[in-house]
Amino acid sequence: QVPLVESGGGLVQPGGSLRLTCAASGRTWSSVGLGWFRQPPEKEREFVAAITWNGGITYYSDSVKGRFTISGNSAKKSIYLQMNSLKFEDTARYFCAEGGASWSDPLPRETDFGSWGQGTQVTVSS
Repeated sequence: QVPLVESGGGLVQPGGSLRLTCAASGRTWSSVGLGWFRQPPEKEREFVAAITWNGGITYYSDSVKGRFTISGNSAKKSIYLQMNSLKFEDTARYFCAEGGASWSDPLPRETDFGSWGQGTQVTVSS
């Protein structure tokens, strides 16, 4: 288990932007990369975006594609989630997670990830 710490959440108006950061204390040698998930109030946790350590290949859910951008810094063992054009339905607790040795196709699933952070709350409200 790799400790992961998320930061950058907060309250933002619709149409606004936030940037989330996930800092990992280490890295599992076999891990494909890191990802972001979110859990809206009274709903299941869902995949948001992920990025591979090698090549920086990115994956996005359809609900955030074109609005969110995931990026990473391998040296700092950190990833970021730039969230633009935020909507009410983006309100959720956002979690960072470390992926295992392989990911599902075409998009990673929650079961592909092992270590999880505590999450950071994002609230979109007017």
